[in-house]
Amino acid sequence: MATIVERRDRDPSEVLFVCDFTPPRGPDPALLDPARGLQADFISVAYNPGKSVRVNSVIAAHWIKQNTDLDVLFTVATRDMNKVAAESMLLGAGLLGLENLVVVKGDRFSERELSMVKSVDDFRPTELVRAVASMNEGLDFKGGKLRSPTDLCVGATIDLGLGLEAQTKLTRRKVEAGARYFLMQAVFDPALVRRFLDVYADTYGEELTAPVFCGVQVVTTDGMVFGDVPEWITADLEKGRDAADVALEVLGTFVDAGFRSIYLVPPILRAGRRDYAAATRVLKGFRP
Repeated sequence: MATIVERRDRDPSEVLFVCDFTPPRGPDPALLDPARGLQADFISVAYNPGKSVRVNSVIAAHWIKQNTDLDVLFTVATRDMNKVAAESMLLGAGLLGLENLVVVKGDRFSERELSMVKSVDDFRPTELVRAVASMNEGLDFKGGKLRSPTDLCVGATIDLGLGLEAQTKLTRRKVEAGARYFLMQAVFDPALVRRFLDVYADTYGEELTAPVFCGVQVVTTDGMVFGDVPEWITADLEKGRDAADVALEVLGTFVDAGFRSIYLVPPILRAGRRDYAAATRVLKGFRP
């Protein structure tokens, strides 16, 4: 199978979809069945979203890859593992034939949660990205030689809600560490993404060549929201317009602006439930 970067390079004109997926809070394989209907190019399996106990992202991604025709990404959060655990898990991912991962920090624990669990953060996200690059060269975090190197395509995230200048600098550090692609948190205006890319090019004298998958969230009136949702979206939803139809309109603005890499975020409802049916309507609406 091709890595996500190889797939992106194969046909730059194709609109390529990564769809976010939450692993279940139980070991019943039937709980992973919703992935079957998500006809995206890649399913991105999250790592313990909501800071809740869920099937490990590597194991869930492997199940999806083995039991569907879909390719996968798996997410790793630096919050929960020390360096030994993180790199051992990545060796296991390689053994299972997984190629694509996304490194994140993970949401902070609340004060109440910290009475029950501790953050580890032995790696910072940029450090783990660099460590993956080293493992691909056959070296672990101590400089010890692996019996065989990994062959992992490591990606990272961009969140323009945290400030354009700060994200430009952080993205550069991640590129220098070895990040080969990026998933961008939900945005609703392609002009903001274009501005970010222009600032990056002006600051560093070269374009950001790593693929950036623009976050398009399917927003609902009763779901969690990431980023600043435009008033017209809120108004249309309150009038009863279908969330998938609104997301298709937003998606169209990105495609019309020349963006061909999309990170689709299905609605996140109460208790972490996901409305994958809405995401399916978006994908089928774009690709009848």
